[in-house]
Amino acid sequence: MALHLLKLCVGAESVEDHRAWIEARIDALRKAGLPPEQTHTTRMIPKRADEIIGTGSLYWVTKGKVQSRQRIVDIRPFVDAQGISRCDLVLDPELVLTVPQPRRPFQGWRYLKAEDAPRDLSDAAAALAEMPSEMRAELSELGLL
Repeated sequence: MALHLLKLCVGAESVEDHRAWIEARIDALRKAGLPPEQTHTTRMIPKRADEIIGTGSLYWVTKGKVQSRQRIVDIRPFVDAQGISRCDLVLDPELVLTVPQPRRPFQGWRYLKAEDAPRDLSDAAAALAEMPSEMRAELSELGLL
């Protein structure tokens, strides 16, 4: 069974804002002649990396709700210039929308069991993916989604 990570998406005002940041970063890497892979650097290295790589995702909490995820392709530990151990979470650049799920703030990342992860918005709800995230979240809170 897949194991996932959960992390706050600090600085993004919405899922759309996060998606635009990913696209801008990938474009900048391509223009610089570098491999267009998205990474997220974190200080703590997951000890259960073998349960995450290839099957797990990084679920993003945006504005107090889990609203999206990205598949984790690889986890690469390294030591930075100051001698501090860190790791790059290599992510699939596709941001997959999920059913909004409220989460309280926390620091760092947390493990997320597959049974506790929010569902992806289904293909039948593809029209919802076009809706602004704030509207989706409000309708979800009202029990209309």
